[in-house]
Amino acid sequence: MGDTRVGLVIEDDHDIRELVRVVLTQAGFEVRAASSGAEGVLAAKELDPAVITLDLGLPDIDGFEVARQIRQFSDAYIVMLTARAEELDTLIGLESGADDYLTKPFRPRELRARVAAMMRRPRSTPDLAEEGGSPAAAANEGRKYTHNGLDLSYDSRTVAVDGQELSLTRTEFDLLHALLEAGRMVRTKADLVRRLRDEPYDVGSYISEADERSVEVHMGNLRKKLGDSAQNPRWLQTVRGVGYRLAPAEN
Repeated sequence: MGDTRVGLVIEDDHDIRELVRVVLTQAGFEVRAASSGAEGVLAAKELDPAVITLDLGLPDIDGFEVARQIRQFSDAYIVMLTARAEELDTLIGLESGADDYLTKPFRPRELRARVAAMMRRPRSTPDLAEEGGSPAAAANEGRKYTHNGLDLSYDSRTVAVDGQELSLTRTEFDLLHALLEAGRMVRTKADLVRRLRDEPYDVGSYISEADERSVEVHMGNLRKKLGDSAQNPRWLQTVRGVGYRLAPAEN
């Protein structure tokens, strides 16, 4: 596919599929589309897309299972598009490996803004000169963090616990990096939402309850992968009603 960023639209509704295609094309992606879950999984394997929009209500495999299958081999950003407004569906979607979600009907401008924020976050080792990386990426080049047997390398986008490498989604990696970077300073859920949007912590942009809830779900997924305990944390300490910080260093 060359250096062109690929966007994959997995959506069975023709009108929505074409709308998303237009949005991603205007954002600079080479766009491919799939109308079923099975077709979407195969396309994700073949195309190695940078971003995937995924409908929950597909005719063959539901979007939750599609996300789980794609996560077995891809680190693409996944935005779930759902007509279901129930919080449970949203949480299951995020737990399945999605990075973000939008409820239908959505505004094309909002989808484009969400995708743009994701693409400002590095997918792998950043090449700032060629890819126009963000100032945050530039500031973090060469940074490595070690805490209680956990090692994170920003450049290689790798995380290991006691020498065993973990497979994290990019959202999970970015949240963990934000907490390691902050040390024992508390990061509020709003802070972490802004971090995922690649915004300064103090910009004052609107953060919804759903945005903060999504951070809680991602942090829960991260805890499971780390094998961490909320009651006796080794790495991720919840500050009830506020946010998160690193657990104290072990003696």
